Amino acid sequence: MTRFDPASLRYDANGLIPCIAQQEGTGEVLMMAWMNADAVVKTLETERVTYWSRSRQAFWVKGETSGHVQTLVDLRIDCDRDCLLAIVRQEGAACHTNRRVCFYTSVVDGEEVELMAPMK
Repeated sequence: MTRFDPASLRYDANGLIPCIAQQEGTGEVLMMAWMNADAVVKTLETERVTYWSRSRQAFWVKGETSGHVQTLVDLRIDCDRDCLLAIVRQEGAACHTNRRVCFYTSVVDGEEVELMAPMK
């Protein structure tokens, strides 16, 4: 085993790394958001998935305002160390549009098709 160092990850020019959130047990891909090194540390320390909001330039703890919490089960690093996979327990919608997942639009024969409506 090697001690994890967030500095060992390969961040982009803005100091960010993409993180894909996947539902524990089902493998359902919920969303993708960005983390910086501090968000990675906060996520591991609290087990509450914490992202970096590029628009607000601030930490974003998933579910802090919506109640749609992501609890960290496992954090995985890809082979190039430039992308993360957060295995999570998602409560409620993962998407800010109030859909279960952010990937709710499919391209079929050149047309966009909405696959799911917002949760009620």
